[in-house]
Amino acid sequence: MLTLIHAWRNLWRNGRRTAINASAIAVSTAVLIFTFALLDGSMRAMERNATELAVGEAQVHAPGWLAERSIYQAIEAPERVLEAAAGLGAAAAARSMGFGLLSSGPRSAGVQIWGVDPGAEGRVGQLPQHLARGEWLPGEAAGRVVLGAGLARTLGAEPGAELVAVVQAADGSMGNVVLRVVGVLEGISEGMDRSVALVDRRDFDALFVAEGRVHEVVLSSQGKVEAGALAAAAREAAPGLDVRSWRELLPVMVNMLNIWTVARWMISLIFVVAAGLGVLNTMLMATFERTPELGLVRALGATPGRVVLDVATEALLLGAFSAGIGAALGVGVATWAQVHGIDLSGLGAGNLSIAGVTLETTWRAHLTPGAVVQPVIVTLGVTLLAALYPAVRASRLDPVQALGHV
Repeated sequence: MLTLIHAWRNLWRNGRRTAINASAIAVSTAVLIFTFALLDGSMRAMERNATELAVGEAQVHAPGWLAERSIYQAIEAPERVLEAAAGLGAAAAARSMGFGLLSSGPRSAGVQIWGVDPGAEGRVGQLPQHLARGEWLPGEAAGRVVLGAGLARTLGAEPGAELVAVVQAADGSMGNVVLRVVGVLEGISEGMDRSVALVDRRDFDALFVAEGRVHEVVLSSQGKVEAGALAAAAREAAPGLDVRSWRELLPVMVNMLNIWTVARWMISLIFVVAAGLGVLNTMLMATFERTPELGLVRALGATPGRVVLDVATEALLLGAFSAGIGAALGVGVATWAQVHGIDLSGLGAGNLSIAGVTLETTWRAHLTPGAVVQPVIVTLGVTLLAALYPAVRASRLDPVQALGHV
């Protein structure tokens, strides 16, 4: 305790210098916490958009369907996949997929038409919650369609508009039907926004003469089971089918998340170096100014280890004091950003995407214990390491020369 009291008093012998360095370390810690929370929020939002919207945590397809996307490459006995998902405690949604042409007056666009179970889609993800306008599919074969926002702009179609769909059916005939737009989806993915139209699976079967073909089963445990484990369990339950986790389906996004993780530690390194240099400067100046005092202490019998302990204690107190203030400041700012978010709509964030996933217009931080503890521990470690050189230098002073130092 006496060592701590002396160390604290020594720090404030030059109050201005200590205050400046303490402020720099505190700001560095706060910025690190805030940056970690923002990056964690971004990565969490990207992963959530991937797993809770269109892709799910894992997907099941017929072998080769991802490469060909042919209406004829359907999953055999999709019921076993749905039953296996239920056994794993995961939700599952079956989708039928085909290509066609949608027309609205003089405008037309090639689209991918998804036949979905409206209720199941709400259980595996949040597609129904991403309606920009209108409403979700009614849950019955009623000739209704939901469009991606980009596709709606291309066709000039809003809820209530009528579209003509023309497709080549599975039996080789030409299928056509009039569909009424009931909703417009936005902020899901670049591909869905531009080229996907969703209809009830029963409408899909009638239009494509699909006879109940299922081309994709989306699995989601709502985070209860790790995506890789969920895919492995589904693969075991449905041998012969192509089962992939979202990480296998979206390798570009996985690479982006890895890059952001590296960026997080690069930012940490920059601030750590800055904080370390500040502590090093403070302790070097402090030991230089106290050279005669340290010489007297050595002459009175203090061991080199005792001198190292005293200087290191000063640095540790400086780091703990600064990190505590910085942690309080960083947690406060990060909490505000988590609750209110940072509005990016003015920067056109809603039109930007990373790895095909549309960015949200509000950037929210995600504050975790790790985002607070890591910067604090790093700050304490750096301050202690930065003090080692001044401490060792002070411990090696010759008492006679040190007493004569001016």
